[in-house]
Amino acid sequence: MKKIIVVLVALLSASLAFAQGDLHLFDVDNKAGNISSITIEKALKENGFDIGLRSEMNKPFKIQFKQTDFKSFTLLTVYHTKLSRELVLMYPQAGAITPMGVGIYQRLHDDTLHVSILTSQTQAKILGIKNNEILQAIESDLVKVLKVALPGANVRYSKDSLKEKRKLLTQYVLEMEDGDDPEETIEDLTMTLDGEFKTYGFIAAATADYNEVLTKGGSVESPYHFYRTYSICKLEVIYTVAKLRPEASAFAPCTTMIYQKKGSNDVVIGFPAVYNWMSSAIIDDKASQAVLLKAQKSFESILSEVTE
Repeated sequence: MKKIIVVLVALLSASLAFAQGDLHLFDVDNKAGNISSITIEKALKENGFDIGLRSEMNKPFKIQFKQTDFKSFTLLTVYHTKLSRELVLMYPQAGAITPMGVGIYQRLHDDTLHVSILTSQTQAKILGIKNNEILQAIESDLVKVLKVALPGANVRYSKDSLKEKRKLLTQYVLEMEDGDDPEETIEDLTMTLDGEFKTYGFIAAATADYNEVLTKGGSVESPYHFYRTYSICKLEVIYTVAKLRPEASAFAPCTTMIYQKKGSNDVVIGFPAVYNWMSSAIIDDKASQAVLLKAQKSFESILSEVTE
C-alpha cells in the first residue's frame, strides 16, 4: 500500500509540474521605478520586435472614471520582425494575433511590476492550428527579451484556463462581385468601420497596412490584395476587467484583421472573441463578464452590418 501511495503522489506532483495556464506572467521588483513600458519597449526594439502601439491607460482611466487602481497600466502591441510575416503568409487568420499584446501594470501601493503575454499554445488555440515552430520561436524570443528587460523577474504560468466551447476566433465574410476593385473595397470598408467603431464606443487606437510588411515594401509579391489590421479597444472593458484580472491586458487592445486573398472574392474580417479573456484570464465575476459580452455583441453587430 505504501508503494502505491508513493507512486500516486509522484504522479500527482509530476502532473502539477507540467500544468500550465494560457498566460506567461512576469513579476519583478520595481520599488525604485526604474522599469517602465518605455524601457521594455526599448528592449523589444533592440531584440527583434517592432512596436505597433503603446497606450498608457491611466490618464484615460482618470478622465472617464475619475480614478485608477494603478501606478501604471500600459497596453503594448508587438510584431516579431521576421517571424510574424512568415506566420501570416502561412495562416491568413494569424492577423488576429499580429500584433500580439503585452500587458504591463503596477498597482498603487505595490512595489511589484507585472507583465502578461499569451503562450504560443494559447495563440494556436485561438487560431485553430497546431502549436507550430513559428509560434514557439516567437514565444521563445519574446520571453527571452522580457527576461532581459525585467532583471530578476519571477516567471510563471497563469492558472489553468476555464473551459470554453464557443468559437475563440470571430470571423465574418463579405463576398465581392467579380471585377470589384480591391483598393476601392478596402477604402470603403475602412471608412465604414471607422464610423461604426465610433458609433459603438470603440477606439481604433492604431491601424496598419500589413501588406507593406508582406511585400517587404513592394519588393516581393503578396498573396493578398490587401491586409489591414486595427488595434481596437473599449475603455470601459479594460477598466472593469483590470480591477480583478489585470493580466487579461495581454488580450488588449483587440487586433482586428481585414484581408482579401488574390483569386478569391471573399473579404474576411475577424478578431479574437472575448471568450478568450474569460477563459484564459479566468474572468468569472459578473461585472467583467457583462462588459465583455456586451463588447462582443457590439463588435459582432458592426461586422454583421459591414458584411451584409
